[in-house]
Amino acid sequence: MKELSSSQIRQMYLDFFKSKGHTIEPSASLVPKDDPSLLWINSGVATMKKYFSGQVVPENPRLTSSQKSIRTNDIENVGKTARHHTLFEMLGNFSVGDYFKKEAITWAWELLTSPDWFGWDPDKLYMTVYPKDTDAKQDWEAAGVAPDHIIPVEDNFWDIGEGPSGPDSEIFYDRGESFNNLAADDPENYPGGENERYLEVWNIVFSQFNHEPDGTYKPLPRKNIDTGMGLERVVSIFQNAKTNFETDLFLPIIEKTAELSAGKKYGANHEDDVSFKVIADHARAITFAIGDGALPGNEGRGYVIRRLIRRAIVNGQKLGIDGAFLDQLVPVVGKIMQSYYPDVLKQSDYIAKVVRSEEDRFGETLDGGLNLLNSLIADLKQEGGTQIAGADAFKLYDTYGFPVELTEEYADDQGITVDEEGFKAEMQKQKDRARNARGKQKAMGLQHDLLINVKTPSQYVGYTQLETKSQLTELVVDDQLADDATTGTVEAMFDTTPFYAEMGGQVADKGDIYDLDGNVVAHVADVQHAPNGQNLHTLTVVAPLKKGTTYELKVDRKFHSKVEKNHTATHLLDKALREVFGEHTQQAGSLVEGDYLRFDFTHFGQVDPADLAKAEAIVNEKIFAELPVTTVETDIESAKKMGAIALFSEKYGKVVRVVSAGDFVTEFCGGNHVKNTNEIGLFKITSESGVGAGVRRIEAVTSAAAYKYLQGRSEILDAVAGDLKVTQDAEIEQKVTSLQAQVKSLEQKQAALEGKLASQEASAVFDQVTTAGNYKLISGTVQVSKMDQLRALADTWRDQALSDVLVLGAEVNGKANLIVAVSADKQKQVKAGDLIKAIAPKINGGGGGRPNLAQAGGKNPAGLPDAMTAAVDWLTAQD
Repeated sequence: MKELSSSQIRQMYLDFFKSKGHTIEPSASLVPKDDPSLLWINSGVATMKKYFSGQVVPENPRLTSSQKSIRTNDIENVGKTARHHTLFEMLGNFSVGDYFKKEAITWAWELLTSPDWFGWDPDKLYMTVYPKDTDAKQDWEAAGVAPDHIIPVEDNFWDIGEGPSGPDSEIFYDRGESFNNLAADDPENYPGGENERYLEVWNIVFSQFNHEPDGTYKPLPRKNIDTGMGLERVVSIFQNAKTNFETDLFLPIIEKTAELSAGKKYGANHEDDVSFKVIADHARAITFAIGDGALPGNEGRGYVIRRLIRRAIVNGQKLGIDGAFLDQLVPVVGKIMQSYYPDVLKQSDYIAKVVRSEEDRFGETLDGGLNLLNSLIADLKQEGGTQIAGADAFKLYDTYGFPVELTEEYADDQGITVDEEGFKAEMQKQKDRARNARGKQKAMGLQHDLLINVKTPSQYVGYTQLETKSQLTELVVDDQLADDATTGTVEAMFDTTPFYAEMGGQVADKGDIYDLDGNVVAHVADVQHAPNGQNLHTLTVVAPLKKGTTYELKVDRKFHSKVEKNHTATHLLDKALREVFGEHTQQAGSLVEGDYLRFDFTHFGQVDPADLAKAEAIVNEKIFAELPVTTVETDIESAKKMGAIALFSEKYGKVVRVVSAGDFVTEFCGGNHVKNTNEIGLFKITSESGVGAGVRRIEAVTSAAAYKYLQGRSEILDAVAGDLKVTQDAEIEQKVTSLQAQVKSLEQKQAALEGKLASQEASAVFDQVTTAGNYKLISGTVQVSKMDQLRALADTWRDQALSDVLVLGAEVNGKANLIVAVSADKQKQVKAGDLIKAIAPKINGGGGGRPNLAQAGGKNPAGLPDAMTAAVDWLTAQD
């Protein structure tokens, strides 16, 4: 076996398929772009969907990649199995309507067995095939595979619902008898079974059918190849590692973790090894996820990152690590992956900062979780219970990040068990909610072939001219190619066009189509790119159109000029934000309209208004500096040497367009821009907000729209000055501050008077102690203005120990409020939460709380007297 590093193995795979005419696709961001069906990029093919569906035709139908991916469907198994990971790399080769089974199988065998490449022993390789796929079996035999190493398996058919599907062939490596964990006669002891000996390393999918909406399978017009080889598994074979974790992809992380632990050593015992593996896996996943712009949060991708960080921290505590430590593993991950992912190491300081912040935050949460767990166990023991409810275990898991195994360990020490089935039921509910939230998006679209074979050229000339005489070359009417159109909405291509097709956040141009006599024949409603890259115009037909006819195309100059100003402003803003917040700030999306611009960017935490003002000032400085805006077309490497900033989520061709505003900012961009920044006139931010975990959004206006916005603000300021009766703008802030102080003083006086009134009323209520069964009860309604005052009265009652139970009600802002309190010595017999649930229906409401204090709200204040009566009845029934 060759001695190769993970970096060498990855590169060897890519080089092999490059030698077979494949284009190497760079690893895309883990955050999916324009794909709501995915939370994360979870495979190599996930980034190729637009090619397989026909939405885009690739320059080369042969593609290969090493794609970083995240899967989180069963995080709980990470660390317990030899090869389960949240983050992994999927090596793949893809054919979009080009080669098929014979080539895919022949090349796979060559890569695996040729001494020039992997050089594996052919006797150690086994292939599974779909029983009805006789072609695959024959192709494997022709490639050199022994017939008894080809195993038919009924499950070898790749199908995820509507879209491309077909048989697949899995490749297994025999690791030898020393890895065997099953008896010789075990039915799973074969290549393809659930065992440790035969390791699946590669899956080749032969997409040859469309799974139709009616459930039938029809042959695809273009057959595809989609393969996936797990890099971590392949490395474990080359490096003769017992599991994936004993390879150069994980060991440096494990060794660093051991240094930080309380003298723990990897390999010393199973329980510690699980914790080491969890930490190593999760450290990789969170480092890459944050590097790609995702941040810890309470939902979606942010929730996944938060959960991984917390799970790693808990396992760190098991290893005796006290305090934050994950941030120290970030640069270790960066160094391991530096050869193929250099940006991770470059961003390691920022990533570590985010991780450390989350660690510190969880330090407080962890204590809260332990307090809740101890409280649950104490209550159970007091009541004679022996099992923590599944819902409580899930709350510890979901709210505090406690893995259920940790809850079970703590409970077991106290002789308490956990309702595992109840926990699993709650977990399934969460998965169902997440699935429903993403909606019923198609994971892989059906192939659309109408425009795939249309390769008629269409040249965009809008960089230099906004009017052209052009020939109508293609016409689509009712989803069919046509020669003419007389009415309705159609799609059209022209040999040349000045109309910009929507791309990179810039909206499409608007305008009209004229005949050569100057008559309008169609309005341009939208322009998008066709699968082969042509500008495809959506037209509203006014007069008959005919293919082959020459027309005059005119862009709406006023709208186009506004878009240009806003687009150049986004480039200035992008650079300004990086100057203010740091180079880790990345563009996360943009929209360039005629009336305004929208710019999304990654940023950890809130945006300080002063920092936002700095960024706005920088943009205006560059506008007033009258910087020339220039564009050049060059190759991508030359562009990078120029310092051009590229969007990580974008794919760029061999020739790229680079836009520069003086020496301030240089970026890749195919959009339209002003010739000098002074044309923008003025830039004004109108709003800033958060739109997701770690993503902020700025909306802004330029030129006349900016002036109009500021003029409106000025008019408002004048009106306020008039109301305040001040003559100088400088006096407005002082006057407002003075008025706010007066209002605050009056509110404090009002609250004090209300408190006195409530106390007076309470005194009358507190004097009336009645008996309800075995309990002394004080109950009644009082006049208060807020719920806080009811709670204050309950505190007074508790301090004076006036009765066993207190039930108070009040009408606040037209709604009913109830509060129940129970003295400390009666909480074993009566719980405030139980009583509030019994009486809350009387006010058409609900509530809950702790054993000593509970509250409820409802829509029926008239029911408050009935609630008091119900309290007496309920307490009496407790005898």
